[in-house]
Amino acid sequence: MDFKSFHVFDGLCVGIRLHYHQSLINPGGTMNAPKELKYASSDEWLSVEGNIATMGVTDYAQDQLSDVVFFEVIVSVGDTITKDTIVATIESVKAAADVKSPVSGKVIEINEELANTPEMINSDPFGVAWMLKLEITDTNEVDAMMDANAYTAFCETRGH
Repeated sequence: MDFKSFHVFDGLCVGIRLHYHQSLINPGGTMNAPKELKYASSDEWLSVEGNIATMGVTDYAQDQLSDVVFFEVIVSVGDTITKDTIVATIESVKAAADVKSPVSGKVIEINEELANTPEMINSDPFGVAWMLKLEITDTNEVDAMMDANAYTAFCETRGH
């Protein structure tokens, strides 16, 4: 995910794009990374059944964003997308982020309810807050993604 932070100077809102890196584990806290999912270094997850992938953003991503207040998908059902295509935007009280597809495929379903309840990204990022379903066109891209242990280790190496 590419995070954007917003700052207000003399009433003018200025957006600054940055790739946000912070420590994975908060003091006394842990990150949820279900073992059955695949993970991208840009903080998206995939659940794969056959050639169908369900995607969303990780617990780490939603924690970094904080209170999510807006979600918008910018692709449509039927679109064919490539790996790293920006498919959605998330905004929170402290930042905004582009959501990228970690694999290539055809969009077959969009979670339309998430636009009306974006806060579900914070409360259930691996459940009701799924974002898209894709028909995968290149399974090698799935194979190249991290498993839960690798993703957790990756997040732990991020600087403060």
